[in-house]
Amino acid sequence: MNPITILIADDHTIVREGLRKMLELDHDLKIVGEARDGREAVHLATTHTPDIVLMDIAMPRLNGLEATRQILKVLPNTKIIILTAHSDDAYLNGATDCGAAGFLLKQISGNEICQAIRKVKNGGVYASSQVTKRIQEINHTIPGQSKASSRKATQLTSRETEVLQLIAEGNANKQTAAELSISIKTVEKHRAQLMTKLGIHDTAGLTRYAIAAGIIKCNVQVTIL
Repeated sequence: MNPITILIADDHTIVREGLRKMLELDHDLKIVGEARDGREAVHLATTHTPDIVLMDIAMPRLNGLEATRQILKVLPNTKIIILTAHSDDAYLNGATDCGAAGFLLKQISGNEICQAIRKVKNGGVYASSQVTKRIQEINHTIPGQSKASSRKATQLTSRETEVLQLIAEGNANKQTAAELSISIKTVEKHRAQLMTKLGIHDTAGLTRYAIAAGIIKCNVQVTIL
């Protein structure tokens, strides 16, 4: 019997190492790669074509939700399990919209992760009990209310989402152009399109939107006087 091949995508080294050591205790699970950000996850997925990708959401350069969309576009048979510390509505909505087959919180046990991997590999869908409860609550809210930001995000193209994340992370047009291997004029065009589509007129507004839509996470910094 062939082992289930797994790609781990998380920007924290200690998380990747911990998951690898835990999963390798099961002989039917095989780790084929580790990615430090969403862009590397897309590259390694297309290189190794894993059965399962364990995908963090809040990663630099390319977030896990957009990485999931890009992977599934070229590898529809690969299953993505979102594994994150965040359970905000924006992340839940984004995970269901991007085609992920599972959504797990990092607080769960190793046994549950293995259970989720096997169920998803066999064509099932898996979510932590806390996640399932919240999704049910979201689905019973006023139609259109809780998914407003998520719907706006799905109206953006993959390239626009990439540009939005890099802008929100503080990259200048030149840096964004270099990261995406496009011209500065093309970046400026995407920025203008983003502002038009979202009705936003400055970089601060784009950053706030990216946080609200779950494209990036809000890092709270505490200054000690």
